[in-house]
Amino acid sequence: MAGEITQLLRRWNDGDSGALDELAPLVYDELRRIAQFHMQKERSGHTLQRTALVHEAFLRLAQDTPLEWQNRDQFFGVAARLMRRILVDHARRRLTDKRGGGLDPVPLDAALQIDGRPMEELLDVDRALEELAALDANRARIVELRYFGGMELPEIAGLLGVSLSTVKRDWTAAKLWLHQRIQGLV
Repeated sequence: MAGEITQLLRRWNDGDSGALDELAPLVYDELRRIAQFHMQKERSGHTLQRTALVHEAFLRLAQDTPLEWQNRDQFFGVAARLMRRILVDHARRRLTDKRGGGLDPVPLDAALQIDGRPMEELLDVDRALEELAALDANRARIVELRYFGGMELPEIAGLLGVSLSTVKRDWTAAKLWLHQRIQGLV
C-alpha cells in the first residue's frame, strides 16, 4: 500500500484531482492514528475531536499544500505537523476566549475551576519547539515526527535518510533540551 500511496501522491502532484479521491480512503486510518496520538495528550473533554482533527488536516492538505510530494512518509509527516498547528491554534483561541475574547467576565473563583493547564502546556511545548527549530532544525523535526506524528525512531531515520543511532542521539538531546527549556532551565 505504501507504493500505491506514493504513486497517488505523485499523480496528485501532476494535477490529477482524481488521485486525491483515491488517496483519501487509503490514508484515513493512518491519519486517525496520528490524530489519536495527538488527542491522547490533550485533556479529557477537549472540544476538538479526533475525527474533526483528521478532517481539518486533510482539508488543509488538499487545499493549501503546494508541496512536491515525495512519498507517504513525507505526507504523514506534513499531516502530523498540520495537526500540531491545528491543536495549537485551537488552544490559542480557547485561551483568548478565557481571557475575555469579547465575552462577559467570569468571576475569579469560577475561572480557577477551569482546567486550562493542558492548553497552556501545549503552547509552551510549541514555543519551545520553535526555539529548538531555530537552533537545530533536524532535532525539531525529529520531535515533531515522534511526538506529534507518532512515528517510531526507525521510521524517522528512514524518512530523514540518517542512521538510527543519529536519530536516537538527536531525540534524546532534543527531549532534554525541551524539558530544560519548558522548566526554565535553558
